[in-house]
Amino acid sequence: MPLDPFLVPLLETMPTVPAEIEDIAAFRLQENAGAAALAEQLLEPAPPVRSKRTVTLPVQDGEITLNVFHPDSDGPHPVHLYFHGGGWIGGTIHSMVIDILCQERAAGADCIVVAVEYRKAPEHPFPTALKDSYAALLWVAENIENLGARADLITVGGGSAGANLAAALCLKARDDDGPAIAFQLLEVPSLDFTFSSPSIRRNATGYGLTEQTLHLCRRLYLPSEADATNHYASPLLAENLSDLPPAHIMSAEYDPIVDDGARYAERLTLDRVPATFSLQLGHIHGSSAFTKVMASARAWREEGLQALRAAHARKSPVS
Repeated sequence: MPLDPFLVPLLETMPTVPAEIEDIAAFRLQENAGAAALAEQLLEPAPPVRSKRTVTLPVQDGEITLNVFHPDSDGPHPVHLYFHGGGWIGGTIHSMVIDILCQERAAGADCIVVAVEYRKAPEHPFPTALKDSYAALLWVAENIENLGARADLITVGGGSAGANLAAALCLKARDDDGPAIAFQLLEVPSLDFTFSSPSIRRNATGYGLTEQTLHLCRRLYLPSEADATNHYASPLLAENLSDLPPAHIMSAEYDPIVDDGARYAERLTLDRVPATFSLQLGHIHGSSAFTKVMASARAWREEGLQALRAAHARKSPVS
C-alpha cells in the first residue's frame, strides 16, 4: 500500500537526527519539546483514569521512576508494564505522548499500567536499561496486592527500543526464573543489532527513522560491537525462544526495522510460542500515535487494546 497521504507532507518537515550527538542533554530537551508539540496537534486526548502516581524505585547505582495508572473500575486488575521508545538514548515517561498511551491502555484494556523510566545511554549503556526493566518487573511482582493486581496477569509492552526491552525482559525472566509474564505486545520492535533485516536497506531513508540513526543509537547504546550478538540486546538472535510468553507484534510498513517484527514472529512460532504478526500498512515508525488525524492510527490502537483484552480473557477470572 502507498504511504498514508497524511504522512507525505509531514515527512518533509520532520527534523532529522544528526549523524553524531555532541550534547545529549540538549538533544533530549529538543526531542521532548518536539514530541510535546506533536502530541498537541496529532494525538487524541487521553481517556480518564482513576489515578496516576509516581513511584521512585532504588536500583543498582541509582534510582528510576515509575508512573502507575489505575483504571476507573474495581480490581483486582491485570497489570501492564510499559517501556517507551527513544533509541535507548531518549524519550521519557514524563511526556504527554506516553501519558496518553498509558491512559488509553489502562482505560481501554481495563488494566493497571506501569510505565518505566529506565536509564539511558550513553551515560548508562547496555545492559543498564534491561536491568532497570527487570527491577521494575520485580517491583510489580512484589507489590501485587498493594497494586490491586493479579499475579497471573502481568503483561509487558513497548514501542521501538521499548519493545526491544520488553522482548529482552521476557528472555531474562525466563532465564532467571523470574516473575511469570503472561503476554508481550511489541510495537515497531528493534530486535537485531546486527542490522541483518533487508528492510534496513529497503527503507533506509525517507521515512523518518533512518539507517544512519539506527547506527548512531547502536554506537551509543552498546559498549562494544560484540554486544550486538548478545541475545539480551538482540532478542531475534537468541538460540532458543521456547517457553516465552505469547506475543502480538505490530510493525509499520515503511520502517527500516519492519522485518525485525516479522522475523521474530516466525522465530517464536518455530519454537512453539503462540505469536501473531500484524503489518500496519501505510505507516512509518512512530505514526501509530497520530490518532487525531489518521483513522489507521486509531485502528492500530484498537488492535493493540484488543490483543491485551484477549490475553486477559485467556486467563480464568480470579475467584
